[in-house]
Amino acid sequence: MAYPIRPASVDDKLELARLFTVLGHPCSASDIAARWDAWSAEGNRALVAIGEDGRLAGVATLQSMRVLHKAQPIGRVTALVVDTHLQGKGIGRALMQAAEAIVTDRGCGSMEITSRVDRLPAHAFYIELGYEHTSVRLNKVMNGALPNYGVK
Repeated sequence: MAYPIRPASVDDKLELARLFTVLGHPCSASDIAARWDAWSAEGNRALVAIGEDGRLAGVATLQSMRVLHKAQPIGRVTALVVDTHLQGKGIGRALMQAAEAIVTDRGCGSMEITSRVDRLPAHAFYIELGYEHTSVRLNKVMNGALPNYGVK
């Protein structure tokens, strides 16, 4: 079964919130709606895979950014989640291929993905797709933000 992929819109807010919560980043549809305009105005994009039932089967969020120390922009997948009962059906792979095509079109010279340190099956998946461990990402919570690293 092929799962069609299309750009996400703010109208997907309920399903996006559900999938981000599955990923361990609990949020509501109103959270997505409140963040959408500023997030998309910065050039960020999301791709969604549509399941047989019309619900979202998965989502990948991506950005491209210019850094001073590299000649080309860098693409980054900031979130990738496939609904738990649909994992292993090629949805994540298809979302990653679509994300790579977008950042390539944007002139990016490389693609990064961030993944929580304890998500070892996800790391193996990314390595299978040709990604390599090239750096360490450290995080510090600022301005009283609530971390949710331990949420599974």
